[in-house]
Amino acid sequence: FWLKPSRRRFSRLAARPSPPGAESAMINARKKILKEKGVAPTDLEEEVAKALFDIEVTPSSDIKADVRDICISGAQELDMKTRTAVIIHFPYRIWKHVRKIHGRLVREMEKKFSKKHVVFIAQRTMLDKNFKRKGLQVRPRSRTLTAVHEAILEDVVAPSEILGKRTRIGVDGSKVMKIILDPKDKDKENVEAKLATFSAVYKKLTNKEAQFVFPTA
Repeated sequence: FWLKPSRRRFSRLAARPSPPGAESAMINARKKILKEKGVAPTDLEEEVAKALFDIEVTPSSDIKADVRDICISGAQELDMKTRTAVIIHFPYRIWKHVRKIHGRLVREMEKKFSKKHVVFIAQRTMLDKNFKRKGLQVRPRSRTLTAVHEAILEDVVAPSEILGKRTRIGVDGSKVMKIILDPKDKDKENVEAKLATFSAVYKKLTNKEAQFVFPTA
């Protein structure tokens, strides 16, 4: 017959401490997250930070030194019909470090987030037409809506390159951009399988429709 475990036995099991080093590893991982003061990171952001920290402390990793200079400003998941994408946002000031190892870092992060596509985006500040109220006399072109959306487009497909853009206008007035990617990137980093992901992520971030294709022979 079945014996109910004693209360003393149960409480002893429940009080079992965390594995050695687990708590300090999580504290170090949280240093990879840069949030506004008082804003707590989400579970996904902590998971992304831990993945970055794991790469940083892996002796065999050839990008661990570069990852040491990288932190994130946010992360979000985007559910699609057949797959989930993880969109990771980086502070603009460290974007140059991300671009240096972009392809290799995406590859490593996709190993950590099995069966999910990972997309990196730089955090940019957009200024509307009321920028003079913020004490600025001239609005930098890089801060306009158009410029920021163009930059996001390049971030989404990176490290692939964009060869050309076309805009198709439907009979109902709707606009769809056709983004032509460099064919040399077709077989790299599983890019061809990510075309639908690129469209979904760009739509999520800009509310604009875009179709990503490779040129036909």
